[in-house]
Amino acid sequence: MIDADRDLAVLRASLVARLEDLRAASATSSESRRPVELDQTSVGRVSRMDAMQAQAMALAMERRRHDEARRIEAAIGRIDDGEYGYCIACGEEISAKRLAVDPTIPTCIRCAS
Repeated sequence: MIDADRDLAVLRASLVARLEDLRAASATSSESRRPVELDQTSVGRVSRMDAMQAQAMALAMERRRHDEARRIEAAIGRIDDGEYGYCIACGEEISAKRLAVDPTIPTCIRCAS
């Protein structure tokens, strides 16, 4: 059991580090998600379209970061509650191989299907 507790502590620390990385990336890219100004005198139509496309890509990336952060926060909560590694739908143990692929997975393969 000592090894399992240590493994969970290491996993939790890596999840917290990833969450901090996501938050830092979100703060760094906030400027690129701002609305594109319509100013025909300073920016041409093609440049504005490029800026709008870049903004859309930045917004999509932010949504993905937000979704990953929510999954990580939920996994950390399950670790803290002593429920990590068990399916949130049926309560059965999630296979170690499945958790190795994505440690934020909340369900067993049967319930995910």
